[in-house]
Amino acid sequence: MFQENLKVTGAVAIKVFDKNGALKQEQNIKNLVVTSGKEFIAAAMVGTPTQMSHMAVGSSSTAAANGDTALGASLGRVALSSSTSSGAVVTYVATFPAGTGTGAVVEAGVFNDPTAGTMLCRTVFAVVNKGVDDAMSITWAITVS
Repeated sequence: MFQENLKVTGAVAIKVFDKNGALKQEQNIKNLVVTSGKEFIAAAMVGTPTQMSHMAVGSSSTAAANGDTALGASLGRVALSSSTSSGAVVTYVATFPAGTGTGAVVEAGVFNDPTAGTMLCRTVFAVVNKGVDDAMSITWAITVS
């Protein structure tokens, strides 16, 4: 019998910059591709879902779980500044400008809608303090192996 095990994993890089563009904080973490995200990937094989288009950050430290469909407590959502595919890796990049996603950020997710939609993945991490004048960049790489 032939059996193939497909895995979907992710890695997230977060950088916070002060109003002068100096790097204040940086984190690299893994994420959970949730059940709705895996269903999205399967549906994409026949071209039915709307592509991922937004990233959100929040303040809920509740652990990521397979059944998650939204962030625990959203602080802000922005359109992706880029989405690329190379080999088996899809990379999403978003920038949260000054005044957006401000606060003690501890969670993030990728979505296919500006306000709700399907969540592809979610991660929870040690606090990233984003001040009102700070900008934050998040690069999210999803690997299918």
